[in-house]
Amino acid sequence: MALIVQKYGGTSVGTVERIQAVAEKVAGFHKRGDQVVVVVSAMSGETNRLIELANGVTDKPSPREMDVLVSTGEQVTIALLSMALQKQGLNARSYTGSQIPLRTDNTYSKARIEEIDDKKVRADLDGGSVVVVAGFQGVDNDGNITTLGRGGSDTTAVALAAALKADECQIYTDVDGVYTTDPRVVDNARRLDSITFEEMLEMASQGSKVLQIRSVEFAGKYNVPLRVLSSFQDGPGTLITVEDEVDMEKPVISGIAFTRDEAKIIVRGAPDTPGIAYKILGPVSAENIEVDMIVQNVGKDGAADFTFTVHRNDFARAQEALRNASEELGNPEIIGDDKIAKVSLVGVGMRSHAGVASKMFQALATEGVNIEMISTSEIKVSVVIAEKYLELAVRALHSAFELDQPGV
Repeated sequence: MALIVQKYGGTSVGTVERIQAVAEKVAGFHKRGDQVVVVVSAMSGETNRLIELANGVTDKPSPREMDVLVSTGEQVTIALLSMALQKQGLNARSYTGSQIPLRTDNTYSKARIEEIDDKKVRADLDGGSVVVVAGFQGVDNDGNITTLGRGGSDTTAVALAAALKADECQIYTDVDGVYTTDPRVVDNARRLDSITFEEMLEMASQGSKVLQIRSVEFAGKYNVPLRVLSSFQDGPGTLITVEDEVDMEKPVISGIAFTRDEAKIIVRGAPDTPGIAYKILGPVSAENIEVDMIVQNVGKDGAADFTFTVHRNDFARAQEALRNASEELGNPEIIGDDKIAKVSLVGVGMRSHAGVASKMFQALATEGVNIEMISTSEIKVSVVIAEKYLELAVRALHSAFELDQPGV
């Protein structure tokens, strides 16, 4: 008998028929003797509908009331799924985040989990029930409903799996696993049998949308085996686990992640003096804008060129922050480009293999793709290129590193 935590996303529970299909799948695990906790998202489109309702009432809705509002989407799903499980002849009990309770801090819309009281869930499991939990939400110490941010149901599932010391946390979605890259860009992208927490974290942070970053961090911290599976077709999916449990003869590169949502800002001719990096990035940080890649070059006559990237949605605000601080920066030239993209090679095999970066650069040069910025870590090489070359670059790198070939 295994204790399994399963999570089903919005598309997996998007209709009554799909909820009934999920109930049948869960019943199959329960009938073979497994204890099952099911975490669900709101039905697809429901959260957006609720947000639109709020925006129709006011341009500046209260963060507290927004969390109260959007948390209701999951409450609908847990009730419907519990009813569907009961129709299958199972005992099922639903819980909102506050009923468990799943304790969080009081940061509305971006709350972080602090503690989970697992007594009720364990008692129900031991009594033979399937437990159905609303994802994405919790409660603070003052009893206020909080939400964990978009994709937070993944984090709820992993956190519950950690608290319950589950044998596996299974994330059911509309794809059948983690691929070497986006199959919509590369036709022969290959599903990975396994990937390490480190690799998945890099893939998620560099643009892969399969799992929420926080859920991968949580799983790695508490060593919760994660498996990504399809709600719509049977298969082994992709296991995400620690490096020692993954084949030591893994390929050098596991996958290619990319993001189109990048923008680049160049501060040209700033004084090359101690503290100039802080003077440039301080005003940007004060606007709560996250900076990704950074390059600083020493120019002529004691001047420096400073280049960094931000999310495209923050591009205009970042430029405005720098213009407001221009005098303190010595009135440098501020140049922007929001037509860039980032492509990243990810793989733990880089630790023991040289030449990955040079092979990457050669493959891009052969296709005439110019590299504008470079960033590396122990298991990642990222480059910034013109957005128009993104798909060409991804296909060229996928071919150069033979990622369509298992075990290469």
